[in-house]
Amino acid sequence: MPRLSRLLALALRLEEQVRSGAIRNYTELAHLGHVSRARISQILNLLLLAPDIQEEILFLPNVERGRELLRMRQVLPITVILDWRQQRRLWRALVP
Repeated sequence: MPRLSRLLALALRLEEQVRSGAIRNYTELAHLGHVSRARISQILNLLLLAPDIQEEILFLPNVERGRELLRMRQVLPITVILDWRQQRRLWRALVP
């Protein structure tokens, strides 16, 4: 399973590819990446997080051994909340 920070970096890159016109749409992204459109949506939903949460994710420390502290399935429910203050409260409850 890819690290959460790598998935967010990928989301940033993919969004830029679509915005610039290098890739037509998210369906094309899914096809090129050999993943479902649902998976592309999950990855891109990370961009709905408050900017400061995104920054924290990008700078999470590397885990040399064992499991990552945070996983995509833990963070995705936060992405559906539009209020960044509420996102931050939920994020703080996740981050050890």
